[in-house]
Amino acid sequence: MMELSQKVAALERLGRYLGGEGTAEEQEALATAKMRAGQVNGWFTPEFTDLAIDNIRRYFLDRAALENWLAQYPGFGYPAAPKKVGIVTAGNIPLVGFHDWLAGWLSGHDIRLKLSSKDNILLPHLLSQLERWYPEAAPVATIQETLKDCDAYIATGSNNSARYFNYYFAKYPHIIRRNRTSAAVLTGSETPEQLEALADDVMLYFGLGCRNVTKVFVPEGYDFAPLLAALGKYAHLADHHKYKNNYDYNLALYLLNASPYMTNDSVLLHENESLFSPLSVLHYGFYRHRRELEEQLAGNPDLQCLVAADAIPFGQAQRPSLADYADGVDTAAFLQGL
Repeated sequence: MMELSQKVAALERLGRYLGGEGTAEEQEALATAKMRAGQVNGWFTPEFTDLAIDNIRRYFLDRAALENWLAQYPGFGYPAAPKKVGIVTAGNIPLVGFHDWLAGWLSGHDIRLKLSSKDNILLPHLLSQLERWYPEAAPVATIQETLKDCDAYIATGSNNSARYFNYYFAKYPHIIRRNRTSAAVLTGSETPEQLEALADDVMLYFGLGCRNVTKVFVPEGYDFAPLLAALGKYAHLADHHKYKNNYDYNLALYLLNASPYMTNDSVLLHENESLFSPLSVLHYGFYRHRRELEEQLAGNPDLQCLVAADAIPFGQAQRPSLADYADGVDTAAFLQGL
């Protein structure tokens, strides 16, 4: 049984491993895992897999960040009666379930994982590395095809799967996450650098994450040319066949329906009331008064985060900290309260 401080040290070592330290054999194993993950899921390109890993290394596995985060939960990691906690992960972006596992392992509970078939290579590889380095910690989690007889559950999925989770997990303490997305508010005075940073918020991971901006709110009379130019930073995504298929399909729909759109040949801008946009499409809407817009968005259950000059800074949406919980539900507090 590892002490909490030992677990933090182990996570710090994992971060160094993800940063390129370790034996040649270990680094070859990591490269193989990344390659296999891309073969299982075509959306996990080397560019985005490396980015997800680097963000985890920088923001989740830094010792100071971990210690500061844990300091908010006195007594965390030493439950009087450890529970069996089942975690169902999603597979939309690489290692999207890492934070849930990390919080669960540090909490001292017995963690059972059901991995998405779309992301079932990377996390098992990292867990196996930890178990190889620290045999006294094994298993750091148990990976199962089905989760039964757990005392509590954390499950992430679509709105449809959330209904399924609610049905089966209703009588247990649980966190059930549904579809969410993010939006941005522009004023028209953004610099080219800010718009390029916003392009990251929109296009990283092909826009598949809940922290990806799928709609921008702009003032009436807004000039879209600078935004389209900034989004051109990701023109290379149009060379990805799965992304290009979505772009061509949505473009055909707009043409057939004579629906107005704008494009830079790699992303489509379309006026739509919905926060959610199809892959390869960025929705936009107009606003007159910022306060009215804020009131409209306040408490919207579909909104994960809001990007603006005076909110989450441009370019930071896909760099969550340990305390940026999915759906705004404090996972650590939930685990500590079991």
